[in-house]
Amino acid sequence: MLWLLYLLFLAVAVQAATGDQYLIGAGKGDITGPVVEVPFMGYANLEQKGTGLRQRLYARSFIIGDINNPADRFLYIVLDTIAGDTAIRNGILEGLQALGGDYALFHTGNVALVGTHSHSGPGGWHNYVLTQGYLDVGTGNVQDGAINRSLWAYLANPESERARYPNTTDTTMTLLRLKRADGKIQGILNWYAVHGTSAHNNNTHVTGDNKGVAAYLFEKEFSTSSDAAPGFVAGFSQANVGDTSPNVLGQWCTDGSGQCSLQTSTCGDGKSTGCHGRGPMWEKNDKGISSCYEIGRRQYATAKDILSSIDGGTPVTGPSVKAFHFFHDMRYFTFTRPDGSQGMTCPAALGESFAAGTTDGPGVGDFAQTINANPFWKFVGGALRIPSARQKACQGVKKILLDVGEMDVPFAWTANIVDIQILRVGQFVIIVSPAEVSTMAGRRWRDAIENATKSILPSPDPIVVLGGPANTYTHYAVTPEEYDIQRYEGASTLYGRDTLNAYINLTVGAIGFLSPTAKKPAPGPLPPDNRARSTTIIPPVMYDNAPLGRKMGQVLSQPRASYPRGMTVTAVFQGANPRNNLRLEGTFAAVEQQQADGRWVRVRDDSDWHLVYSWMRTDVVWGASTVQIDWETGDGADKGTYRIKYYGDQKMSFTGKIVAFEGTSNAFALT
Repeated sequence: MLWLLYLLFLAVAVQAATGDQYLIGAGKGDITGPVVEVPFMGYANLEQKGTGLRQRLYARSFIIGDINNPADRFLYIVLDTIAGDTAIRNGILEGLQALGGDYALFHTGNVALVGTHSHSGPGGWHNYVLTQGYLDVGTGNVQDGAINRSLWAYLANPESERARYPNTTDTTMTLLRLKRADGKIQGILNWYAVHGTSAHNNNTHVTGDNKGVAAYLFEKEFSTSSDAAPGFVAGFSQANVGDTSPNVLGQWCTDGSGQCSLQTSTCGDGKSTGCHGRGPMWEKNDKGISSCYEIGRRQYATAKDILSSIDGGTPVTGPSVKAFHFFHDMRYFTFTRPDGSQGMTCPAALGESFAAGTTDGPGVGDFAQTINANPFWKFVGGALRIPSARQKACQGVKKILLDVGEMDVPFAWTANIVDIQILRVGQFVIIVSPAEVSTMAGRRWRDAIENATKSILPSPDPIVVLGGPANTYTHYAVTPEEYDIQRYEGASTLYGRDTLNAYINLTVGAIGFLSPTAKKPAPGPLPPDNRARSTTIIPPVMYDNAPLGRKMGQVLSQPRASYPRGMTVTAVFQGANPRNNLRLEGTFAAVEQQQADGRWVRVRDDSDWHLVYSWMRTDVVWGASTVQIDWETGDGADKGTYRIKYYGDQKMSFTGKIVAFEGTSNAFALT
């Protein structure tokens, strides 16, 4: 099922002292998919299948439009998922067009679908608000939010270029404030680069990872502020994420032999499987959950600091809102590089180091970064398709493991036709990248667009950010120097050594389409739409039953009578498969507090990080399962009397009808 986000608001005409006025809007919708029995996407670990939910996933949407020409607008959607997706984007675009009216002003040219890059999700539409308002930009540095996980490749960049930057990752967060004309803040949208790999590849509870935590913390606190407009939304967008890692304590061997090899990320046995990054709270040994929360908290803290001082920042000014988007085929595309020489891209291919994984999630077998695989793995790749001599020559130093761009059974394995997109409001410019761009690659791309934009908007100086991976996912884009090292990121740069240069060429060459009077570019060759050809190998839910003598929702393990605050409260229920009903905009679990008049009021639900829902199949034949709900009460809970609620949906054995039910625990006290 595909979902759509869109919000429409009343306009309020109030003048402000600074900046230009735009149409602004923000909103969010629940996009939580099946939380059990479905493999997670990102780590490529087949054993990482969902067993529950720690945090619901959301799509947070931001609209910015030209107040004088409402047709000039863009919609920037931040998904709590691994990346943007062609099929979902197509569904959103079709939904908008079907609604008609102002909704039809959104189209392929002005809609960007950007993933936070969470590796802990399977991956609604809502209504939101358009109102007149103002945009302001502020920046701040995230303290210890990320490190470079491919330092060996980064060091291959020219020393003179590296000397321009004090850090091997971008520490700056750039934040855009959406402030209504009546003074209320509708939302914030920021860009900061850190991988969504805080939760480890053995975590099986759905989360938005560290950016999901940051958005949760910001919305939870600021939504109650008198400065916040109803429906306030905080979007934490990804940036040049490619070689970043939230495992800020470095990469260590699990055999106790010390840090992993800088060059190959291997340990004493010569393999990469024992090399793991350590997050700031790694000693908790909780599948990275505590580190995930801490890295999210650090982003939240920086965003909060920026917002508190943004009135001294930079107002967005200037004529019009513009966007361009077109598709481009990267198969043997020739172009002129920035230095004047000829460059060429190739059909997509993945190199051998792709299978080595990263220190955030090591790969398989005897693959190692920068080291060729043994003949067996080469045979496996060759059995699927042997690359042509032209493809090998085009990919250069890459030892091709999977020639995915030339494999089309049952249909194309990956994209050769890519999205080229940039959004602009005033002097604020957003590069929308389909690839995970490395730190230095992102810096080069931003610099190129900044310089090019000055030719069409001479004042004020452009402010350029990069968001991705977006729209159609195309793996990585690194600098040519990093590509030559052929670590994981270089091996995953699909279109060869000139991938980054091609993206820069295509976007700089189209910069005129961002000028105030520009028309739209030609759409280019359309990518295949494979939605009708897609299938699933995951069996459906057949039925749910309670064991004899029990009933659905029955409490199998009650909480204790009382707990000191800070302890975890647990209740176990007779359950049903949550795939029967995703409960979008709803909840599987809740905590209720008893009021002085005896009423029970909900105080926690699935949106809360510290309320954890876990599902377990107990009898495959009978269709029996249990649900455990854990409340980690160190989340600022008050003293009082509480109970835990479970909301389930049973698929009946004979009719297949879905029937909702509830379970309620005994009351317990927090002291």
